[in-house]
Amino acid sequence: MDLLWAGFGDALQADALFFVFLGIVLGYAVGVLPGLNRPAALAVAIPLSYYMSPLSAIAFLIGIAKASGAGGATTAILLNTPGEPNAAATCLDGYPLTRQGKGEQALKVALYGSVIGDVLATVALIALALPLAKVALKIGPMEMTALMLLSLTFIAALSAESMSRGLISGLLGIFLATVGLDPESATPRMTFDYIELMDGVPLLAITVGMLALTEMFIQAEEYLTRGPEAAVQAGSSSKELRRLSMSEFRRVLPTILKSSLAGIGIGIIPGLGPTVASFLSYAMAKKTAKPGDCFGKGELKGVAAAETADNAVVPASLIPLFALGLPGSVSAAILIAALMIHGVTPGPRIFEENGQLVYGIYGAMLVASLFMLLVGRVGLMAFAKLTLVPQTIIIPVVTLLCVVGAYVESRSMFSVQIMVGFAVLGYLMHRFNYSRVTFLIGFVIGPLFELSLRQSIIISQGNPYVVLQHPVALALIAVAVLTSLLFTRSRPATQV
Repeated sequence: MDLLWAGFGDALQADALFFVFLGIVLGYAVGVLPGLNRPAALAVAIPLSYYMSPLSAIAFLIGIAKASGAGGATTAILLNTPGEPNAAATCLDGYPLTRQGKGEQALKVALYGSVIGDVLATVALIALALPLAKVALKIGPMEMTALMLLSLTFIAALSAESMSRGLISGLLGIFLATVGLDPESATPRMTFDYIELMDGVPLLAITVGMLALTEMFIQAEEYLTRGPEAAVQAGSSSKELRRLSMSEFRRVLPTILKSSLAGIGIGIIPGLGPTVASFLSYAMAKKTAKPGDCFGKGELKGVAAAETADNAVVPASLIPLFALGLPGSVSAAILIAALMIHGVTPGPRIFEENGQLVYGIYGAMLVASLFMLLVGRVGLMAFAKLTLVPQTIIIPVVTLLCVVGAYVESRSMFSVQIMVGFAVLGYLMHRFNYSRVTFLIGFVIGPLFELSLRQSIIISQGNPYVVLQHPVALALIAVAVLTSLLFTRSRPATQV
């Protein structure tokens, strides 16, 4: 208990508070800009932390990680241009709300959902780090394969006008995920002698191309065919549309709480990450919708589900990191490097050797949640004014940011070419009613599914009955089959 209060006291020191606040501000800026993502920002910020104290350095990086997720919702809602891949699910209902003049209302729901999910996940980290991490450690290839199979069934929940088109989009994404070096034999697959494809097709280039740049193509087409009157002027909506009433907040609160639990669960399991969390949480909210909910056409619950789960993953992914030294996400892996730079080795002994630092990080994370709420709430009005900017300015600027973001990732024009190519593909999918989002879900899950499936085949030596010795995997497969049957009987989802 003494270490707990000492650690929280360290988190309230002036230098720690300053660096947490600085990280939050930088994180929001990173999240708003298309093409810049959370891991890239953390990697760039690590050198800045060399001369900070261990607590200030980690607090600074955690502030960036937390706020970048919340900031990514801004352009996703207002411009249908996600700042990060995990903000893509927010576009599904966020942008339709903006077109209805409710962009500011959607931003408030995204902010409050992000903060609540973040706080609940931080509390889970403080209370359950070691025991839950032990459970996560026991998840083997069989269980991971079954979990990926369950995840893939949720593609149907986000399918286009027909389930077949949605599944085709998802399978195409899985197929594209096999490009690169074979994970078992290191043999190049479908690289066409391009060195740049040895590590696979870059996720950032695909995401920015199919979502951000494609959206600019669509908006440019609307502008040229319908004229300036087609522009969305959410900032000119009435006060009633902009405000978030208490009754509306109570309506979305159960979704926020359920999505927080989903984000925490996904964050604990290494390898899944915020993109999977936001998509799956949105799908769960959609499949449990009540009469009157209009997912895909402008539903506050959809925004709440995606943003809450996304931000709950960041603290939850630190549970296996602190307890076992096992990163639960790419961001957590980068934090390992920052800890080791300051002479701290993550793992079970960190509570014995650096207990005060761990509790100080916990305190800094709670402070970061408060700063995230304050900065987001103060900047909300400024963010909402984005929709007042004419499309003749927005389209060229966002296109430029897309190009810069794709180039910065690899410092190569090859990524820019990939982005443009997938922007064209995304436009064609939009025209022929194939879901771009289910394509991305398949692409994100594909490598994890392939790796765990191969490991399962090796362990079982090709004997399918071995799965009977893994009750958790068997239960997940049964849920996947049941879920797919329910999806098949349900009405087709709205095209994305």
